Amino acid sequence: MSGKTTFTMIKPDAFEANHSGAIIKIIEEAGFEIKAAKLTKLSAERAGQFYEVHKERPFYDHLVNYMSSGAIIAMVLEKQNAVEDFRKLIGATNPAEAAEGTIRKLFAKSIEANAIHGSDSDENAAIEASFFFSKTERF
Repeated sequence: MSGKTTFTMIKPDAFEANHSGAIIKIIEEAGFEIKAAKLTKLSAERAGQFYEVHKERPFYDHLVNYMSSGAIIAMVLEKQNAVEDFRKLIGATNPAEAAEGTIRKLFAKSIEANAIHGSDSDENAAIEASFFFSKTERF
């Protein structure tokens, strides 16, 4: 079993389409507790820092532009087996391949505008949460 903390962001497409409330409801109904939440807008520079790991990939510039195009909601979530359970809840990156009832199947527009981010490991969850929140900002 993995750790009990993960990180997520409701992405600009889902926020702009007013899906944030429905997405948060699904998250909470799945047993996740929100330990920190923040409505913010990433500058291109901050988005570039967050996605630094993808800098050499061909989609990097597009990703940075997209993630800095509108408001996001960043959240730290807690639940036993958080990362694995959350990845199941959000579904495949490509919404066409996502399982029925997953957040991406319900709310994503495309593989690029896929509604939500979820950490892919305990290590990355800690790094990503720290990018947005100090330890004192978490409940």
